Amino acid sequence: MTRTELVVGVGARPGVTADEVLQLILEALGAAGSAASDVVEVATLDTRADEPGITGAAARLGVPVRSFPAAVLAAVRVPNPSGAPRDAVGTPSVAEAAALVGADELLVPKRKSASATCAVARRLPSVGTPASTNGAEPFTMAAMLPPTKHTKHIDSAGPDLRHHGDAEVRGLDLTDLAVNVRTGTPPDWLRERIAASLGSLAAYPDGRPARAAVAARHGLPEERVLLTAGAAEAFVLIARALPARRPVVVHPQFTEPEAALRAAGHEVGRVLLRPEDGFRLDPSAVPEDADLVVVGNPTNPTSVLHPAGVLEQLARPGRTLVVDEAFMDAVPGEREALCGREDVPGLVVLRSLTKTWGLAGLRIGYAVADPATLALLQEAQPLWPVSSPALAAAEACMEPRALVEAADAADRVVVDRAHLLAGLAEFSEVQVVEPAAGPFVLLQVDRADEVRERLRSRGFAARRGDTFPGLGSDWLRLAVRDRVTTNRFLQALDLALQGLPRRAAG
Repeated sequence: MTRTELVVGVGARPGVTADEVLQLILEALGAAGSAASDVVEVATLDTRADEPGITGAAARLGVPVRSFPAAVLAAVRVPNPSGAPRDAVGTPSVAEAAALVGADELLVPKRKSASATCAVARRLPSVGTPASTNGAEPFTMAAMLPPTKHTKHIDSAGPDLRHHGDAEVRGLDLTDLAVNVRTGTPPDWLRERIAASLGSLAAYPDGRPARAAVAARHGLPEERVLLTAGAAEAFVLIARALPARRPVVVHPQFTEPEAALRAAGHEVGRVLLRPEDGFRLDPSAVPEDADLVVVGNPTNPTSVLHPAGVLEQLARPGRTLVVDEAFMDAVPGEREALCGREDVPGLVVLRSLTKTWGLAGLRIGYAVADPATLALLQEAQPLWPVSSPALAAAEACMEPRALVEAADAADRVVVDRAHLLAGLAEFSEVQVVEPAAGPFVLLQVDRADEVRERLRSRGFAARRGDTFPGLGSDWLRLAVRDRVTTNRFLQALDLALQGLPRRAAG
């Protein structure tokens, strides 16, 4: 039987107490005939996310606080609008809008106390199969979204976690700024090594040499390395093989970890980092009882590099800490890397050879963790999960000359990224998340969906941001390219922004 998942939306005045908020929530849950254990998150306005009364009530429920900008909440149609919150923050009901952004069906309309409002919404257990409502249509998030020409393909109101940048360019003749794979790769010497492995395809793959090479590259014993068919396979193995009662994913980040966890039947909590904080992580935002935490470093799509010391604060006995370092080799000196560390409890570090070496089609990556954890992951793998050509590539990419080339490429990313950022700074319409540390940058621009379509008409593909939890339709991610390509893109962006109507405030 599928457990009921409830999202509680809360609006509050400054200074509200945790006791008042919690009491209001419990009354609303009672009206729904639900228990506090059914609540998976408390949702609110981003300017109220740090309100002690809200965070305190959420802590006592043992759930995270999820926050949304006023513009996101203002776009949600609510059944019980009020003039006061509309005038104050632009949405006619913070509680109902916040609850419905994170769920599907409103169970308890807005309830009020002296200083707070509360509403309860439920996540439907399966798309297209709503629970019985005695013949009445449920008030759902999907019903509140503005219609689009692609409505029949929309399965739920949440972000499409399976959307990836390759969808922006597949089959089209566009300059690719949507996929974060280094251009001009794989290099000739790596192609030759891969081609040489084809003569052994009649034999079953032997991963021992590649595993030894990866271990030596990080100064680790071989039993702390597991080769995988890309980092994506590692996320699936983690979701299926590791025990997790309360997994939490730190967003915005690569969506595949959450997609894999949900596909494996887990109820996934989210910690949403905020743009006004530069998307930097506060370890205290992660619930204490989270027993599996996933975070990217540097994070895709924000390009934020979290200090290793901050990530270490997330580690504790009884918790698995998964750090996705798929882009760490694009950071000069791999500063802030945790790969190679054996003293952090519960640490699992994932690496990919896809980005720097242009091997997305070959599927090769690896996980680094304690032997007991890797044994669980390996048991969930099929036999011979990594092909002989992929193993040959992994071994080659660990050699000294490859490491030198990767380091040189990381240095070039710094220079090319600085050129892109300088060009973007010339546009008053564009706000960039800085400092950026990865081979991509995240930017916010009014009506980004229209800008992206205009860029496509001028030959450039940019990655949409609205499929990342915590972002909206006014975000784009751009891969860092060489100066010539960047100059061409900046010219196209200048044309794309001309004459574009601005969003209405509020």
